[in-house]
Amino acid sequence: MSTVAATDSITSEQIAVGKRAHELDREHVFHSWQAQGPFDPMTILKAEGSWVWDGEGNKLLDLSSQLVNTNIGHQHPKVVAAIQEQAGKLCTIAPQHVNDARSEAARLIAELTPGDLNHVFFTNGGADAVEHAIRMARLHTGKHKVLAAYRSYHGGTQLAINATGDPRRFSNDRGDSGVVHFMPPYPYRSYFAATTEAEETERALRHLEDLITLEGAANIGALILESIPGTAGIYVPPAGYMEGVRTLTRKYGIIFIADEVMAGFGRSGKWFAINHWDITPDLITFAKGVNSGYVPLGGVAISDAIFETFRERPYPGGLTYSGHPLACAAAVATINAMKDESMVENAARLGEQIIGPVLAELKAKHPSVGDVRGTGCFWAVELVTNRETREPMAPYGGSSPAMAAVTAALKKAGMLPFVNFNRIHVVPPLNISDADLRTGLAMLDEALDVADSFVTD
Repeated sequence: MSTVAATDSITSEQIAVGKRAHELDREHVFHSWQAQGPFDPMTILKAEGSWVWDGEGNKLLDLSSQLVNTNIGHQHPKVVAAIQEQAGKLCTIAPQHVNDARSEAARLIAELTPGDLNHVFFTNGGADAVEHAIRMARLHTGKHKVLAAYRSYHGGTQLAINATGDPRRFSNDRGDSGVVHFMPPYPYRSYFAATTEAEETERALRHLEDLITLEGAANIGALILESIPGTAGIYVPPAGYMEGVRTLTRKYGIIFIADEVMAGFGRSGKWFAINHWDITPDLITFAKGVNSGYVPLGGVAISDAIFETFRERPYPGGLTYSGHPLACAAAVATINAMKDESMVENAARLGEQIIGPVLAELKAKHPSVGDVRGTGCFWAVELVTNRETREPMAPYGGSSPAMAAVTAALKKAGMLPFVNFNRIHVVPPLNISDADLRTGLAMLDEALDVADSFVTD
């Protein structure tokens, strides 16, 4: 399958504008997570639904949802209209003033969160949501240490990157953040020599309780955990683990922060991934899917108990753009569109009826596929060079010629993929059509033929 040319949709004038944008980008823009010299970013000229058009006018299926945030796809007309309407009414206002977009967004979010998480502090994105959630937990408990899992990602700001448990932390970690990392359950590559899911759960929880004991529960203010880890590998916690974590945090007086920045707002087939288990955290961090990334927005959903800490005591934190009207109007329109169009239910259906079954078939067909896992529109395909040894096709924290070849094959087939280390993530918009999704999975099937060529006996 070759890349689909979309010259009927992209004009020569648009391509010329894109080329100029690329020139200016390379001259002036400093990119995140990149060595600036060799980087050659893709230009995007247009986006619509589940598709984008690159700088040459090629049409690509966006199976990455960008950074797993365009949950409702690109250019949803209801959200675009809401932003335009809000811009005509009130573009911006300082956060100490009430604005109706923020009030309504907070109401809608509080309706969706579990338990008594009835209060919302708005931030500009996920990283500062994590920063503020940890600050709230520390102030509420008077305790400084924070527990966070390895194989996790919590954001790029200073405390959030130190809470992160992947290699992006290494260059920023001086050991003085107050964060202590623990091993999470990861059945495919168990750190606990577990042979069953039940063993993995029991041993991972025992490890966590031992760590709490050895670090001193009296010093630990919070535990932050992605309900379903995202860029770290979309490994869904085994049965009983999340309930066990909640039991431990209550037992030792530790605030439980559920990081839903990537997994929240329908991505997992439920409004929040924490809803897959019958538990309620003390704080939830969110961003990305709350308005599909149309305007930067994140936040912290706060329990009544933590809210009461700050009823009479000033909270020492804030942001100029907290609850920005344009961002909140986009959130209101996004949540309502997701409800009206049953996108969360559709995500669950796509995972159960299409993504899960097709990925299982691809695992049986391709020896390069070591594991497939996920739920809703949130899946990972882990590639290996040997199924018996589970040797990853790229090292932890890096890439490889093999993964570069697979990525190139996906792009050649007409896909904009999400690739991390030795994994391909299948994370389409929640409202992708069945036909487009099957097209994308066929592209993946074709690219896995390339991956198979790197398998060794």
